[in-house]
Amino acid sequence: MRLFVELATRAFKRALRYRAAALAGLATNFFFGLLNASILVALLGERSNVAGFDAQGVITYTGVSQALIAYLSMFGSYELMTSVYTGEVASDLLKPMHLLRYYLAQDFGHACAQFLLRGITIMAIYELMFDMVYPQGVFAWLALLVALLFAWGISFVWRFLVNLSSFWSPNAKGFGRLAFLSATFFSGMLMPLDFFPDWVQRICYFTPFPSMLYTVSSIYLNRITPEQMLQALVMQVVWIFVLVGVCQWVLTRGVRRLVIVGG
Repeated sequence: MRLFVELATRAFKRALRYRAAALAGLATNFFFGLLNASILVALLGERSNVAGFDAQGVITYTGVSQALIAYLSMFGSYELMTSVYTGEVASDLLKPMHLLRYYLAQDFGHACAQFLLRGITIMAIYELMFDMVYPQGVFAWLALLVALLFAWGISFVWRFLVNLSSFWSPNAKGFGRLAFLSATFFSGMLMPLDFFPDWVQRICYFTPFPSMLYTVSSIYLNRITPEQMLQALVMQVVWIFVLVGVCQWVLTRGVRRLVIVGG
């Protein structure tokens, strides 16, 4: 546990050093958040709401979505993939920590830093400019905090699984970009999933991606009841266990291939 905390702390401090990059990312998130909000408000037209979303709701939704991008690394991360291609993964495997936990600790520190630098900041800016929706009640706030932690867990395990493809491909970044783009679409980052046709929504909920982002947004906007919140949290836990199991299975075979082919 001490090693996990030390790795997470170092990753947290390292992320805080790049303030210029954080400011640039913050400006980009805010710009695209406003653009997305404008499009969604335009979709409402003269209607008071669409699928239960009014103008205040869609603006808040875009704020929450943009605030979560860096925290969840929605556009992907390639540290493990790079490590495999440079050969550094060999030394990583010799460390006194399982490879998944080693990257988990670093990603946790990075996510916490991004949550502070960009997540909270974006929501504060939105609050200054717009009339926002907030979770109602103590239970909703607690559920939101738990959902945020579980959402990060799903995001990390998914990204780790995508990176494991590098054990079989000399250049897996193309596959990674496709995988992360799919997560962006099916998670509801572009627009609320309720705006999609029913058959598209059903496909989305067969994947772990709504549990990464849409669950958090739904709790924040008070779109689900306390019972549904509990069900959503349980589903997040299920996806974490499923993805961890798949990761362990794929990693074992990837390491075996590395030893046989790579020497």
